Amino acid sequence: MTQPANTSTAPAQPSTGASFDFQSVEPRWQKAWDDAGVFTVPDVPPADKPKYYVLEMFPYPSGQLHMGHVRNYALGDVVARYKRARGYAVLHPMGWDAFGLPAENAARERGVHPQDWTLKNIAAMRATLQRLGFSLNWDREIATCLPDYYGKQQKLFLDFLQAGLVERRESWVNWDPIDQTVLANEQVVDGRGWRSGALIEKKKLSQWFLKITDFAEDLLDGLKTLDRWPDRVRVMQERWIGRSEGAHISFSLHQPPQGLDSNLNAVEVFTTRPDTLFGMSFLAIAPDHPLAAYVAQSNKDAAEFIAECRRLGTSVEAVETAEKRGFDTGLRVNHPFMDKSFPIWIANFVLMDYGTGALFGCPCGDQRDLDFAHKYDLPVTPVVLPQGKDQADFAITKNAFAGDGTMINSGFLDGLTTEDARKEAITRLEELGVGKGVVNWRLRDWGVSRQRYWGCPIPVIHCDHCGPVAVPDAQLPVKLPEDVTFDKPGNPLDHHPTWKHVDCPKCGKPAVRETDTFDTFVDSSWYFARFTAPHAETPTVRAAADGWLAVDQYIGGIEHAILHLLYARFFTRAMRKTGHLDLSEPFAGLFTQGMVSHESYKDASGNWLYPEEVDLSGNAAVKRDTGEAVTVGRVEKMSKSKRNTVSPEAIIERFGSDTARWFVLSDSPPERDMEWTEAGVSGAARFAQRLFRLVRTVAETVPVQDACPAEIAPQADALRRATHRTIAAVTEALETFTINVAVARIHELTSALADAEKTPDLPGMAFARRETARALCQLCAPMMPHLAEEMFAQLEPGKTMVVDLPWPEADPSLLAATQVTLAVQIMGKLRGKIDAAPDEDSVTVIARAEAEPNVARLLEGKRIVKRIHVPNRIVNFVTAG
Repeated sequence: MTQPANTSTAPAQPSTGASFDFQSVEPRWQKAWDDAGVFTVPDVPPADKPKYYVLEMFPYPSGQLHMGHVRNYALGDVVARYKRARGYAVLHPMGWDAFGLPAENAARERGVHPQDWTLKNIAAMRATLQRLGFSLNWDREIATCLPDYYGKQQKLFLDFLQAGLVERRESWVNWDPIDQTVLANEQVVDGRGWRSGALIEKKKLSQWFLKITDFAEDLLDGLKTLDRWPDRVRVMQERWIGRSEGAHISFSLHQPPQGLDSNLNAVEVFTTRPDTLFGMSFLAIAPDHPLAAYVAQSNKDAAEFIAECRRLGTSVEAVETAEKRGFDTGLRVNHPFMDKSFPIWIANFVLMDYGTGALFGCPCGDQRDLDFAHKYDLPVTPVVLPQGKDQADFAITKNAFAGDGTMINSGFLDGLTTEDARKEAITRLEELGVGKGVVNWRLRDWGVSRQRYWGCPIPVIHCDHCGPVAVPDAQLPVKLPEDVTFDKPGNPLDHHPTWKHVDCPKCGKPAVRETDTFDTFVDSSWYFARFTAPHAETPTVRAAADGWLAVDQYIGGIEHAILHLLYARFFTRAMRKTGHLDLSEPFAGLFTQGMVSHESYKDASGNWLYPEEVDLSGNAAVKRDTGEAVTVGRVEKMSKSKRNTVSPEAIIERFGSDTARWFVLSDSPPERDMEWTEAGVSGAARFAQRLFRLVRTVAETVPVQDACPAEIAPQADALRRATHRTIAAVTEALETFTINVAVARIHELTSALADAEKTPDLPGMAFARRETARALCQLCAPMMPHLAEEMFAQLEPGKTMVVDLPWPEADPSLLAATQVTLAVQIMGKLRGKIDAAPDEDSVTVIARAEAEPNVARLLEGKRIVKRIHVPNRIVNFVTAG
């Protein structure tokens, strides 16, 4: 694709009505932009312009956009349009995160094919986005459910496999016996499947893993370079990666049972606090630990306890909130430093997926261990004395002490600081051959296997003779079969009569395809790279990827701070290792926007109501159709379940897309949540009409002047200065993502233009008004592009479109203030205001303040004992009597 010549001009006939007719104006300007190809960019950034890549997190095609989407994409569009006006070649693409369980559920519940449901939803949401006038590169549109995309994803996976970044191994999963599928921890509610309600089973399945842990150190170090990311996101990722230094300790079994596998003669533990080993009270293992399985073979009570633990779920949240319970196995381990042994308990708060699946319990230093020890009457020995405490009367009772201090009751560690004790303990463990100092990571490899149909097929064939075999490149993409049924539980790919049966690419013998599909997080982990060459026969084209990446500004919700962003950072590194990219960090800048919220409503029966069903015009909220009283709930995030949503389509029909955009950008700082209100959107609509009228009046009544007259009235000079200060302020606001500040300054300048209508014949006022009107067209264009084009076409008919104008530059000579307003106080209380020249001498300023009518009246008959002048700020009179 080559960059088209810029031949865009304004449509010949702007509207002639007295008001802004958004219903006819908005589609006309959208067509003008499309016809001129103004948002098309070349495959490789042009050499004569800097590049800028703006990307909002792409949506799941649920069927309808919500106002949260509108806010997200409006923010991105402001950046894209602003940067384009500043001379950048702007890549601003759009796509669809189109695989996932909702489509499969729709297929089961509605009797439709997931692809038909998904593509229909995409069409509806695309139409809404286009009505909103976003400057998107629609020629680069992608959908992750189409073979053109997921076939390239399969190629990436095979390249990762070849590079040693993929592993297949057994792991414990949450298994729903009714739906016959693996569930994520978040899909297990009170031990039951979120959809079927079945009691969840823990099951070991062979799963595919991406080896994200190979990049743990690099992912952590890379966070230090992301200075345009929110601090809280970097902290969240840092904690998720979870680097910790400590010791790996081997606790040998005390009197191991006859016939026990020699591999189970010792329990491996990682701890960050080897200094507290003398405070050990017990050793705890996960319910899925091999030693727990051994005990359960001959102890039905242990087996039942393990089964209960598996029904609890394995998420960190489930474990943290559950009552801490344990089962004494009867086995014991030897202490590495003392001639003592301690009991081994199976505990429901130990996870096999974290650390080694075992920990040593030190009740004095860990609240969870202390609660456990109290519950089962286990000893508590304090080993760290806090600063300022006396060992003679120090004890741990209700609260553990996890801080630093001086070691006590700890043998050869007594008297050392906790830091020195850690080092000494590790040295002694290594000397004894029972442990070593290590770095441990909380991060775990990424299990990407999902037992469902509507996802990207994993391109592997299983052969009884050759094992797992990669699908040859020539056979990609491995397409999903369309003739599937959803009348049976589980994955339709498992019971498809023909699709999974193939010949082995290696030996030619009968084999079967992998029927698991990828976790949909895989789809969203590289789409930003595909946008640089969305129609290429390879996953990326290096010239395009190297030219456009990294994404300069990425925009999305804080809820994706960890997994999506972390997986995308991993994918970028993996794609670099396999030659598809040449960078480490995919997103140079990240902005996390706030949510859009709304009041919620319920009728007398407790049913949620949509806002359009409620009449708020009277003294009390009532249902529009019946007049029945309505309970108004709290303001909270818009959600379908509570029906407190507002349809963008309805707002566009009623107010126009520019009004919707203006309101979601103006209500509050973009990183904060905003409340959608009827009064707010109505106010935005009134402002759009006011601005249109003011500029139209200038266009019709103010003659064009080529230059500003040499002598102009102070009022005209003030308007010019206000205009250029607003240009500077809006520019700064857009550069710093304080878009609501830009909106506020545009409001102020609009009011100044309205005031100028009162003195139209003053010298220089005609030039100043036209200059202000033109500036307003350009300044509001990133937020209200249709209105801006329509106003500019009337102000300067037949000329280029606003979208092709360079961004206005403020005249430095007009930025300095010609006067300042000072507060005048008497005894510290505000009594009046005066204007003065900047840094005007104190004698003159104080005299003017003393003569201010209200101040003069209040000072009459009083003795002024002190006159205080703070230059450019206040005058204060201190009186006596």
